[in-house]
Amino acid sequence: MRMKLRFLGAARNVTGSRHLLEANGLKVLVDCGLYQERQFRDRNWEPFVVPPAEIDAVLLTHAHLDHCGLLPKLVREGFKGHIHCTEATAEIAKIILLDSAKLQMEDAEYKKKRHKREGRTSPRPIEPLYTTTDVEATFPHFSPIRYGQPITLGQGLNACFCDAGHVLGSSIIKVTAENADGKRSVVFSGDIGRANRPIIQDPDFFRQADYVLVESTYGDRVHHDTADVKGRIAEVVNAARKARGRIVVPSFALERSQELLFYINELRLDKLIPKMRVYLDSPMAAAITKVFSHHPELYDRQMSERMKNGQSPFNFPGLNIVESTRQSKQLNPLRGTFMIIAGSGMCTGGRIKHHLVNSIANPRDTIMFVGYQATGTLGRTILDKPSEVRILGQIHPVRARIEQIHGFSAHADREEIFAWLSKLRQPPRKVFLVHGEAEAAEAFGKFLRERGGWEVAVPEYQQAVELD
Repeated sequence: MRMKLRFLGAARNVTGSRHLLEANGLKVLVDCGLYQERQFRDRNWEPFVVPPAEIDAVLLTHAHLDHCGLLPKLVREGFKGHIHCTEATAEIAKIILLDSAKLQMEDAEYKKKRHKREGRTSPRPIEPLYTTTDVEATFPHFSPIRYGQPITLGQGLNACFCDAGHVLGSSIIKVTAENADGKRSVVFSGDIGRANRPIIQDPDFFRQADYVLVESTYGDRVHHDTADVKGRIAEVVNAARKARGRIVVPSFALERSQELLFYINELRLDKLIPKMRVYLDSPMAAAITKVFSHHPELYDRQMSERMKNGQSPFNFPGLNIVESTRQSKQLNPLRGTFMIIAGSGMCTGGRIKHHLVNSIANPRDTIMFVGYQATGTLGRTILDKPSEVRILGQIHPVRARIEQIHGFSAHADREEIFAWLSKLRQPPRKVFLVHGEAEAAEAFGKFLRERGGWEVAVPEYQQAVELD
């Protein structure tokens, strides 16, 4: 049996996840994500290596933008098949993609006005990557499935989804191909979550796989003790209260915002932080939070008990949902200590940029990072604590306190990924490390060879590999 893998994204970098599997005459794309690192963003505009009309199906691991963000472009350029994913992923992806299109349209208009004001010209027309119309055309392609429900893709090709424990509805996907020559399987990890995280259940695993594509975002490190996450948040909040400054938190709308609200609620109930206003300045995060209420079957035991006891982390005293741009701007003159949670998580767009402009030069204020900041993003630049930073076309001095909460990641670390891989009864024929910066992937590859004696590869961008 012959199968072919083509690594069309998230190869030696973190975002832009996209992997093409060819088997039994079918072409199946696993994820279709947006590049978010500055040095790779031009790839979002490039034509797909394989014409979208030739792709038979898409298997979507979860709804983060770096995994689903190019679906509207794929459909606009000719894709006609189904996008298979869990129901929660389908609901959340629709919200995230509409927000992505809206932000791109707004950013394009803002950039046009700025260039006109500055007398600058652009080498190409300033247009959004896709529009809300393109996104809406994608919706009919979503085909929701349940965890553990085998689906037939055709011609001896089948897929099965199980819980990745990363974000609500996230999946690890096993694709099995069978024909007269035999049977082979490939597991796509997507993003693997961590045990004992708030709200959602722990990751599942597979017992058998011939080949595995596994993420390596944190393949070169071990997370700090997550038991201290609440304590670190309390330290930052109490220090900000003493300085009488605000706390600005760049946060992903999916899972990270909800998890942060969970911790704030826990600290509030435990009386470890003072009463404080919290502004969730993200219509997308608010909409996604509603999706959580649609899927209580995905909660872990602790979350289920909180909801049953009327102690929801999504509806506590002091929590304010900011809907409109006007309401967002009204936060600017406020004084005292309060928290603003806004997207995007890596500061690549959205309302967070405007809040950063308002706080980055104020020594009383705190910028608190609770998520991974990829190389080349504005968030990573700020986290490196430069003397000044460019935001929205202007240079600003960096005087605010810059804090990072470690152990908050929804990505498994080196030991956790190895433990997940070790659930396989026999070593796979080969492990491909994706969705990680080159240094992290190479370090994890060395670790797996030494620890497990496995055959490991770190594929290059657009590399094609024959699986015999």
